[in-house]
Amino acid sequence: MKMNADSLPLEFKERMKKMLGEDAKAFYDTFSEPEYVGMRINTLKKGALDAVKSVCGELEPVLWCNNGYYVNKEIISGKHPYHMAGLVYFQEPSAMAAVSALTIKPGDFVLDLCASPGGKATQAAEKLCGEGVLVANEIIEKRSKILAENIMRMGVKNAVVTNETPSRLSEKYTAFFDKIIVDAPCSGEGMFKKTPAAITEWSVEHTYSCAKRQKKILAEAVKMLKGGGSMVYSTCTFAPCENEGVIDWLLSTYPELELINIELDGLCDANGEWVNSKFDLSAAKRVFPHVSKGEGHFVALFHKKGDEKADLQMQKTSQLADIYRNFEKENLNIKLCGNVISFGERLYLLPQGINIDNIKTPLAGLFLGTVKKGRFEPSYALCLALSAKDFKRSKETDDAEKYFRGETQKTDIQGWTAVTYKGYPIGFGKGADGILKNHFPKYLRF
Repeated sequence: MKMNADSLPLEFKERMKKMLGEDAKAFYDTFSEPEYVGMRINTLKKGALDAVKSVCGELEPVLWCNNGYYVNKEIISGKHPYHMAGLVYFQEPSAMAAVSALTIKPGDFVLDLCASPGGKATQAAEKLCGEGVLVANEIIEKRSKILAENIMRMGVKNAVVTNETPSRLSEKYTAFFDKIIVDAPCSGEGMFKKTPAAITEWSVEHTYSCAKRQKKILAEAVKMLKGGGSMVYSTCTFAPCENEGVIDWLLSTYPELELINIELDGLCDANGEWVNSKFDLSAAKRVFPHVSKGEGHFVALFHKKGDEKADLQMQKTSQLADIYRNFEKENLNIKLCGNVISFGERLYLLPQGINIDNIKTPLAGLFLGTVKKGRFEPSYALCLALSAKDFKRSKETDDAEKYFRGETQKTDIQGWTAVTYKGYPIGFGKGADGILKNHFPKYLRF
């Protein structure tokens, strides 16, 4: 289906005409243009930008994200070794604005409440620099597993993926988080070009239904935000009822919340007049595709008045912890900080300060590996969370695709070994009898 303005719902076009006036035609014309493709450089991977530039050449930056760039997927794709090694995350450019607006610092406790597939969660993790805690939640079980895979691929050490309702989380983590991201489910008008099928699901009634759901989600988020903390609310829709209307409701309902001006380049001011708000909502921002190089987004930043300190929560250490720690001494040059916990045979490194009892967790921190018959087998996630210098043994390959296909290599190395490409770990191998057995996950093999 070729996308153009004629494909857009009539009521959508009429609403945008009222909103944009003379600029409406320029807005409609963007639907006939190629979509913007963005890529974030993973700042957790040292030297990643230079490595990617060696493949792509100079990159055009995304104005509102200091590690975001526009990219041609014909040059670097999801099967490129640098993508597989977690150096890059493909993300629609305007979607990068929300986390850019939230001043996340190393050591913060951060919640991404509607996190799948993981673009904003992994962006938040980069800002934490391995310190503090990231809880990335997704209510749909299948999508929570996709979220976990992306977090593992990006080498994040301090993230927990949960699969819960917002209300269940707010019972457990009341006034607990320094920063909260609510990229709420929406009518997806900014996705029309990428996913034309979304047009068939659109209606005016649907936008108001989404706004109602967004308010319920935000009500739980406010409970989990500490006094003195910050929350960003975002959508990928243009509908005022889901954007200005929702933040008007937030400010009217929660006097402890203050709307903070977002100081990012390339964005447009929100407009409270579109919902007859009594508040000045211009501090919130929009990405319009006829003004900025992005498909469309809305971002609002809030500060919660007060000054609260959350009580740190403790989790019981697994009796199997010593098995991992022995592996660590024999095979790694570092000792990872965190609490080793277990679910059956699977061991995780849970970030300190959080308890996940009675919470559904597809990823309970960094997945370390599996204990089988008293022996520890390290995970792909552990390998990607480390740098080459962290391993006692590593083997460079100049043909990553062979490794991703599951092929073995000849080697004199004995034991667990990080296989690297251009110096970046891409998975484990285990050397024995002159052969490096391939331990790249079978479900990911080419």
